[in-house]
Amino acid sequence: MSAETQASIVSARLRVLRAATGDGIAMSFAPLTHRSMVLVELATADGRVGFGESWTNYPAWATTERVATLREGVLPLVLGQDSRRITELQRRLVAALEPVGRQWGAPGPIMQAISAVDIALWDLHGRTAGQAISSLVGGRVRDESPVYASSLGPKGVAQQGKRCVNDGHTAVKVKLGFDRERDERILAEAREAIGPDIELYADANQAWSVDEAARMAPVLAAFDVAWLEEPVRGNRLDELEELHRRTGMMIATGENVYGREEFRRYAASPAIAILQPDIAKTGGFTEALAICQLADAYRKPVLPHLYGGAVAFAATLQLAACAPAVQGVEYDIRDNPLRDPLLIDAPRPRRGRIPLPTGSGLGIDLDPSAVLKRTEPEDPSEEELSA
Repeated sequence: MSAETQASIVSARLRVLRAATGDGIAMSFAPLTHRSMVLVELATADGRVGFGESWTNYPAWATTERVATLREGVLPLVLGQDSRRITELQRRLVAALEPVGRQWGAPGPIMQAISAVDIALWDLHGRTAGQAISSLVGGRVRDESPVYASSLGPKGVAQQGKRCVNDGHTAVKVKLGFDRERDERILAEAREAIGPDIELYADANQAWSVDEAARMAPVLAAFDVAWLEEPVRGNRLDELEELHRRTGMMIATGENVYGREEFRRYAASPAIAILQPDIAKTGGFTEALAICQLADAYRKPVLPHLYGGAVAFAATLQLAACAPAVQGVEYDIRDNPLRDPLLIDAPRPRRGRIPLPTGSGLGIDLDPSAVLKRTEPEDPSEEELSA
């Protein structure tokens, strides 16, 4: 059997994983009642397997759409292909499907589906080479990364903040975008709980108009908020630039921006202080790495958005290990049965830093029994697709 034949993708399996959130996470636009993800498993002719994840937090029916998009649109273009030609495959997928997404009015779901396949291809490549992904793309630049604790609020902010202090976190992020009184209370409780020396960030989840965000600027300054994420629509650069002109605030965005060419406009804008690509949304490891290289060129720091499951977590840590532009990693402190419980020896932060795994592929192994436990029962998506 030739090397090309051995590396050909002969089958793919999709699994829908879901788990209720024990603490119910409120957002400005809709509550997050369940964690979910679509897990993609690609197998080659020589029996190797790689895993990828597609982000499906919203809407509640996202997993149904994502399975259909992967089964009908993405995987037929992947099966039978040489798994080693990752960059070429990713380019072909984007070229073939991005116009479909544009016509559909849903470029996000297309790129989120491609993300899972791309991550799985990189995992396969690393496992075949016996090296971590980060070692295959120019080498590792760090063995640990700063982290910030995210998703505090809107309830239990004081308790969550004190827990972050006790756990050694050096930076935390609160959720805003509710009403003015509630937002001010969240900021006050957070600052009191963490004290003056821990950095405080905020995420409005696109809740405000430019005028509303501008009116919040003095409040944010009063509580020494270092930067604000998505104060207005994250994919409206004109609104973000207007807000920056009016307030001078440090703005972070990127979780709802797709692909390197779109990110180029944000990297070039003086209004955007921090870029936040999500590896399970923006096009996978290939696209996220290209965005980090773009950020380097524009001297912009990258703090990847990370609010998904185990594979997105592992892939983001590999990105942090090899991309100089990455200045830290988001670490969700809320209940997430689809992250650490699915991993064997999940890395955990200590004193505001997290170790970056060195194992082959994603660097960390999934626990098969834990994955099976969280897989939706009798899900037709579990049926294996073959080349």
